[in-house]
This record gives sequence, C-alpha cells and structure tokens, in this order.
Amino acid sequence: MSNFKVFLLMAGMTALFGAVGGLIGGQAGMMLALVFAAVMNVAMYWMSAGMVLRMYRARTLVRDEAPELYDMVDRLRRRAGLPMPTLAIAPHAQPNAFATGRDYDHAVVCVTQGLLDLVPRDELEGVIAHELAHIRNRDMLLQTVTATLAGAIGNLANFGLFFGGGDEDDNPFALIGMAILAPIAAMIIQMAISRQREFSADALGAQISGRPAGLANALRRLEAGARSLPMHVTPAAAPLAQVNPLAAHGGGISRLFSTHPPTEERVARLLAMQEEVRLAA
Repeated sequence: MSNFKVFLLMAGMTALFGAVGGLIGGQAGMMLALVFAAVMNVAMYWMSAGMVLRMYRARTLVRDEAPELYDMVDRLRRRAGLPMPTLAIAPHAQPNAFATGRDYDHAVVCVTQGLLDLVPRDELEGVIAHELAHIRNRDMLLQTVTATLAGAIGNLANFGLFFGGGDEDDNPFALIGMAILAPIAAMIIQMAISRQREFSADALGAQISGRPAGLANALRRLEAGARSLPMHVTPAAAPLAQVNPLAAHGGGISRLFSTHPPTEERVARLLAMQEEVRLAA
C-alpha cells in the first residue's frame, strides 16, 4: 500500500473522529474533536513505545539477560540496515512479538516469554525479521496511532449515544446510528491499513532472514498458540502483534473485521516466495 493511500486512510479516520464530534456537539464539538485528535497524535509520537509496552506489561532487556536473542537481532538488523533496536520481553505464555517506537533510533522489538520458550531458532529468526521489517517500513508509529484513533472513535461514539448533544438532540436515531456505524467505519479503515502492512512486513522479513519458510512455519505456530494460550491485552493493542493475540476470542464473522490477514493466506504467500528461492538456486 502506497504512503499516499495510507495518508488518505489516516485523514479519513481523523475526519471521521471530527464528524462524530460534530454530531455530538455541533461545530464546536467538531473543532474540539479535531484538536483532541491532533493533540493525541502528537502525544502518541512521543510516548507510543512506553504506552504499548505498558499495555503488554513488558520490560526492556539488556544483552546479559538474553545474549543469544540480542546477537540474533543484532545480526538481522545489520542485514536490514537498521540501528540496533531496544529489546523487550512481555511475560505472556502465548508466543508472539511486536515492534513499536516513533522512528529508527527509538524502535523497540518486544517478544513474549512464550515465543522464546516454544519457537525454534530458525522460526524465531523469521519472527524477528518480520518485526524489523515493520521498523524498516516505518509501520510502528502508524499502527499505534491508528489503533488509538480507532479506540477513541468508539469511545466518543458511545459517549454521544448516552449523553447526546449538538443539533441532533431531537433525533436519537442519528445518535444510535453513529454509535453503531462510526466504530465499524474506523475498524474498516484500521483493517485496510494493518492488513497490507502485515503482508509487506512478511515479504520484507522473509528477505531479511533469507528463509521465507521459517517465517511461514512460525506464523502457523503463533496462530496455534494464540488459539490455545490466551493473552490478556486490550483490543487496542492487539493489532500491533504479529498474529492476533485475541484469536481465541474471535471466529466466524469477526474474522472479516480482523486487523490481521488470514494466517493461511500469509503462509501461502511466503511458501510461494520459498519456491521462487528454490528455483533460483
């Protein structure tokens, strides 16, 4: 997905936030919502990494605590042409990982304890390479801001449903419609951004690691772990993980609104890349 399309989607989400504010409080409500969105985005730029780590109850690591992991990340980040990111670990049994931070120099790669315990080394390299690809593509801040805006739109819409306001006080059906449709619209925009960024990170991650099949096998393992080992994390933070950590709570029609592409489709693309590598050898 081009940066221009991403910009348009982000602009659409911000406009939706303003429209919900306008429906609740008229022109003043719209302006207040837009100002709040701008302040929130600035705050997320500076504080996104710390906020996300707290959501996952993660802590940063030094090399002495995990030398093998540190050396693996160091080797792969050199292949990707990136500075060494900060490493962090989250105390969850479910195998998963995510990247956060505002830019290359303030990037964080976080793994769960379950990832280190359950995933073989070649697959772990694929997982780490995927997260480094997110950093290389500058996805971390975008996905954090998108998740925050989507959550704020839902909260604002619910506020309007219960408290009303603006010129629509005499039309409760408009407020009910807003409370239902605005979060869905925000979710669709978030889904459009996140799904394409995951496909892009899979492709670049496979190039960084040199083992598309390793990442494909890791995704299968992470998907199985997400369905068998629950992780207690807020839905706003879930889209940042490599595989939806709340998969055990979803299914059926909920998959249509998932911010992650279907794992089987991601695996199929990676295995096709592996076949291309084999034929070129």
